[in-house]
Amino acid sequence: MLKKIDQLDLLRKIYGSVVTTPTVMSEVRFEVPDWVVVRKPANTDLEERLRMVVDRGEASAMVLALETDDSTLILDDLRARREARSLGIEVTGTLGVILKGKRDGCISAVDPLIRAIRKTNFRLSKEVEEEVLRLAGESEV
Repeated sequence: MLKKIDQLDLLRKIYGSVVTTPTVMSEVRFEVPDWVVVRKPANTDLEERLRMVVDRGEASAMVLALETDDSTLILDDLRARREARSLGIEVTGTLGVILKGKRDGCISAVDPLIRAIRKTNFRLSKEVEEEVLRLAGESEV
């Protein structure tokens, strides 16, 4: 989603390094910047078990997150987020990344990015949008 709203570099600004899996790379439909490191997860047995619950990319990313110290996994799919949390993985989503970007001073406002997201196929309820704007200090209430 961050690529669709021209904010992929926000990941590098916030997290410094970004690590993903070959499986996730096979699913993306754009050229990934050279600051993204691709690493294959070692625990293929766990990855196979997770594929019964979530898709291939999410399963590989969860295993890699478990194998990587001090990692935060970025997932927007609710079922995948629940599964990752059940494994003890720290999880955020696109909106969490955007909020962190504002809090860390990487972006000045969340609202323009929310408006850009609204123009994509990303499902975003009015309630979630309002909560994100409130947390960013940009709500009208």
